[in-house]
Amino acid sequence: MVKKVVIIGGVAGGASTAARLRRLDENMEIIMFEKGPHISFSNCCLPYYLSGKVEDDKNLVLMTPEKFYKQYRIDARTSTEVISINRDRKEITVRNILNNEEYIESYDKLVLSPGAKPIVPKIKGIENVNIFTVRNVVDIVNLNTFIKNNNCKNISIIGGGFIGVEVAENLKLAGYNVTLIEAMNQIIKTFDYDMVQIFHKEMYDKGINLIVEDKVTLFEKDTIVLQSGKKINTDVVVMAIGVAPETDLAVNGGLELGKTGAIKVNQNYLTNDKNIYAIGDAIEVYHSLTNSITKLSLAGPAQKQARAVADHIKGRAVRNSGYIGSSCIQIFDYNGASTGLTEQQIKYCNLTLNYDIVRVIPQDKVGLMPNSKPLHFKLIFEVPTGRILGAQAIGKGNVDKRIDIIATLIKMGGTIEDLKDLELCYSPPFSTAKDVVNYAALVASNILEDTFKQVYVQQVRGLIEQNKFIIDVREENEYKRAHIEGVKNIPLSQLRDRLEEIPKDIPIYLHCRSGQRSYNACLALQQLGFDNVYNVSGGFIGISFYEYYNDKVLNRKSILTDYNFN
Repeated sequence: MVKKVVIIGGVAGGASTAARLRRLDENMEIIMFEKGPHISFSNCCLPYYLSGKVEDDKNLVLMTPEKFYKQYRIDARTSTEVISINRDRKEITVRNILNNEEYIESYDKLVLSPGAKPIVPKIKGIENVNIFTVRNVVDIVNLNTFIKNNNCKNISIIGGGFIGVEVAENLKLAGYNVTLIEAMNQIIKTFDYDMVQIFHKEMYDKGINLIVEDKVTLFEKDTIVLQSGKKINTDVVVMAIGVAPETDLAVNGGLELGKTGAIKVNQNYLTNDKNIYAIGDAIEVYHSLTNSITKLSLAGPAQKQARAVADHIKGRAVRNSGYIGSSCIQIFDYNGASTGLTEQQIKYCNLTLNYDIVRVIPQDKVGLMPNSKPLHFKLIFEVPTGRILGAQAIGKGNVDKRIDIIATLIKMGGTIEDLKDLELCYSPPFSTAKDVVNYAALVASNILEDTFKQVYVQQVRGLIEQNKFIIDVREENEYKRAHIEGVKNIPLSQLRDRLEEIPKDIPIYLHCRSGQRSYNACLALQQLGFDNVYNVSGGFIGISFYEYYNDKVLNRKSILTDYNFN
C-alpha cells in the first residue's frame, strides 16, 4: 500500500496531482516541493500583469502553502529545491534555498513535475542588454518593476510564440514602444502562414514593430543587431524564444530521456523506475494524429496527466489516448484557436497524408446582429475518408467554441459527415442557423465529391503575375470600392447574361467577398459548358488579409486597389 507520495514541482501538474490524491485517499502522506516562493500560481496569466488586466501580482497566486494544508492536509514546502534522487533507497535530498540546509526525505512514490525553463541562447554581447525571461510570478514582477523604476520606453521581445506575443501585446497596452522579433517567417506556429497573416496585420495596426524572418546575431549597448543589419534600440529584452524541459534532476537520478530530450514515460506516465512518475512540460507525449512522440507545453494536458498519475497510484485504470494539441490566444481585438494538424506540420513531419482544406469566412452570428463579424475558418481533412485532421479559427467573436467542436470530433475519430450532421445551438446573437463548422463541413463534402475546384489566397498574386483570367463576381459597387488590379467584374447577378465575355479555352478563376457567391458562379459556369473553373477560397477578404502585412513591411506594390477586411 502506498503511504507516502512526494511531488517535485508545485504549479499546475504537481498541485493538481496532490489535490487529486487527497480526494482519493484521506490518510496518505503527501509532500510537495516547489523551488520558487509560490505554489499553484496562474502562469498563463503572467503577461496580463504587465498591462494591468491583472492588477495585483498577489492575484496571480491561487493558493498558499498554509491554505493548501488547511484545505487538503498537504505539506507544501516552497523555496525548497530537490537536488538529487536516490532510487535504490527511495529517497531525495532536499535543500532549503533560504538557509541552505539540506535533509533527506523518503517516498513510496515520487512524482516529477518540474516544468520547463526559458531558453536563453549564448548570443554575443548579451551582457550589454537587460535580459529578462518570464516563467513565474517573481519573473514577471521583476520585469515590471525594472521597467517602471528605470523609466523604460523601448522594449523588445525575442520570440513569437504564445508567451512572446502575449508579453508584446500587454506591454503595448501599457503604453510602451514594443518590438517583437521572430526568426521564422511567422508568429504562433499553431496557425498556418495564410491564417496567421490576420495576426500579423493586427499587431502592425496596433503599433507593434513586428519583425519576422530576421535573426538576432549580437547585442551592443542597449541595442539588438539583426542578421539583416538592422539595429533595434532597446531598454529591455524579454527572451521568449521557447522553453526546454527541466530534466537535470531526472538525468542525475538515472531516469531515461526520450528522443525529444524530455523525460520518457509510458502510458501511465511512469518513468523507467516503477516508483517514479513524471508529468507536464518536462515529459514527452504521444501525438495521436502524427503517430509520433512530441513535447506539448500546455496546461490542459498537464492537468489530465496529473489526474491520471493520481489515479494510477491508487490502482485505478488510466486511459491514455494521446494528444492532438488544442490552444487559443487573444491578440488585441482578434481571438484565435487551433486544434490538431496544420498544413505546415503535415509537411514538416513528412506525413504520408492525402488531405485537402476548406477556407471559409462566414459571419460568426446572424448578419443583422450589430456585433456580427467575419470568422476566418480553416478545416483540414483526409481524402478520401473525410477524417478531420485539424482546424484553425480567427475572428473577433467566439472562435474557441468552434475549435472545441472540432477537437472533440478529432478525439472521437469524426469525419466531415459527422460534422455536417451535428446539431448545434442557434440564436441570432450567438451563431447562424448553419454554424461556421457545419458550413465548413458542407464545403468539404463538395470538395470530396469533386463538385468544384479551388485555389487559395496565397496563390492569387502568382495568378496575377501569370496574367490568368480572373473574374470578380461581386456587385459593381463592391468592385468600385476595392478590387484586384486588372481583373474583370462580372457580378453574379449578370453572369448568365454575359457568358460571351468568358473564354472557354483557358482556366477561369472566380472570386467574391468571401467565396460563397463565387462558388455559386462556379457551379453555374460548369453546368453551362465551362470545364476549367476555379473558386478562390477565402475571397477578397482573405486576399486582403493575406497581402496586407507583407505589402506594408516590404513596401511592395499591392495587387489590390484597396483592401477590404469586413
